Amino acid sequence: MTLSGELPSESQVQEMIGWLVHVIEAAGALIIFAGAVWAFARFASTGIHRRSLVGEFNKIRLSLGRFLVLGLEFQLAGDVLRTAVAPSFAEIGQLAAIAAIRTLLNYFLTREIAQERAEIEEEQKTPEPRPLNV
Repeated sequence: MTLSGELPSESQVQEMIGWLVHVIEAAGALIIFAGAVWAFARFASTGIHRRSLVGEFNKIRLSLGRFLVLGLEFQLAGDVLRTAVAPSFAEIGQLAAIAAIRTLLNYFLTREIAQERAEIEEEQKTPEPRPLNV
């Protein structure tokens, strides 16, 4: 906005939104990248310090899944914002397709995270069998 109280033009709004879209999409990409680096570092560290990755592997996948879900949410927010100003029917169709794909991906990731979490909690509740002293 200018000092005289005029509203910004459509091209100015589109330019501002374009900048915001880049920022939001970059944030989503950084979240996914940070999650991948973190998961790899944890995987490598666990492999060096322990012989078995079985117990830790699901925890690492669960954490990586959380990063992916959050990053995808940011990417979807960028797509929605991109079509906020005077969208064409083609842009609305593309947004619908992208939103559907990302929503399905998010749904399945969230469901898998919940299953992994339940398995981990169940493993922690179940006591290990003790050998019988004869």
